Order: sequence, then structure tokens, then C-alpha cells
Amino acid sequence: MSIEIHPVHGIPEVEPGDDLAMLIIAGLASSGVSLLDRDVVVVTHKVVSKAEGRIEPVADDRAYRELAEREARSILRRRGDLMIAQTAHGFICANAGVDRSNVADGYAILLPIDSDRSAHRLRMQLQQATGAEIAVIVTDTFGRPWRRGLVDVAIGVSGLPATIDLRGQPDAHGRTMNVTEIAIVDEIAAAADLAMGKADAIPVAVVRGLDLTGEGRATDLVRPPEEDMFR
Repeated sequence: MSIEIHPVHGIPEVEPGDDLAMLIIAGLASSGVSLLDRDVVVVTHKVVSKAEGRIEPVADDRAYRELAEREARSILRRRGDLMIAQTAHGFICANAGVDRSNVADGYAILLPIDSDRSAHRLRMQLQQATGAEIAVIVTDTFGRPWRRGLVDVAIGVSGLPATIDLRGQPDAHGRTMNVTEIAIVDEIAAAADLAMGKADAIPVAVVRGLDLTGEGRATDLVRPPEEDMFR
């Protein structure tokens, strides 16, 4: 299997109340990309959050910290101004996903209230407008315990399974796999980010060539407490 990743150019700065689906369709047209069945549209959460009005003013660092604490379901660790928190969605990330990058000075962007629902709504709008049967992944950038660097992961999913469970299947040497469960939507999110970049103002990409069917949610990726060896 081979895949293609097409960055979607020409999407302007998104404002609260904007029709994000129509902005994406216009960007697809200007990029010469037409949606096909089984395409996966990968969208950074920041444009989703902006369109949904999930932006709040923060006058200073203290106001930013207070906003992050408000968005946190629980706080796991603190080090200086950095807070590792669990969000209402169940995700573990820095500062409960509250971010001041790629937004006007004096403001912060929050995660969508229900990012799986946001992905599903955007998918339905794009399918209705184009007639293509697609999937949508909403992404954010997370750090990883015990590893340097950041990577894009899925925080909202519609039209794809969140994981591919290979447990019980034989490996290449005929041994039964007991723990292999692939976070396929995270792999797609990370791959799409290679085409979008962190500073290139490209918030959408189309991943083509995957043959995946099923319905999952990003919250399916949250490890339940009884399986968690590190908290």
C-alpha cells in the first residue's frame, strides 16, 4: 500500500462563526485537490476551535494559567509554569490543551468541547457538499512521556476506527500477537503533519490511499485507569 498526502493551501485566518467546511472546500479548489471516496481529511484543532468560538482573552501569564486550570479535569504534575493535566475528554497533555500559538496576542485557544462530535459534524458537511465518502481527523500536538519532541495525534475522529487490533493474529514468523494494537488515527495525524508543517499556516491535509473502514472515536484511545501503570 502507498499513500499520498496533499496539503490544502489558501485557507484564510478562521474567525468564530466561520463555515469551516466551506473554507476547506475553497482551499481544496485552489490547491487542485478534489475529495475522493475513502480520503481522510486531517484538520488541526485550532481552526476547528476558532470556528467554534473556543477562544478567550488572556491578559497575562497568570490569566493563562488560570484558564488552563479551569479547563483541566485533574492536574497530574507541575514544573514551573508547565502543567500536565487531564482534559474533560480524558486526554493527558500540557496545560489542558490551552495554547497561545497561532492566535492573536492576548488570546488563547481551547480544545473543542467535544472534538469527536466536531470531527463528525465537519465530515457530514464535507460529504454533503462534495458527495465523497470520507473520514475526518481533528489533531493537536502532544508531547510524549520519556521521549523528546512533539507529535500530532488525533483528538477527534469520524469515519475511521481509532485503533487496529492485531491481537490474536500471527506475526511474520507465525507467532500469535498478544499486545499489538495500532493507534492508526495517531499515525495518520503524524503523517499529515509532515505536509502541513508547524509554521506554514496550512491547517488541513488530505491523506489518500488508505483502505480503512469502521467507526471509532479519539476517546477510544484513552487508556482506562485500571490499565495505567504510571499514575
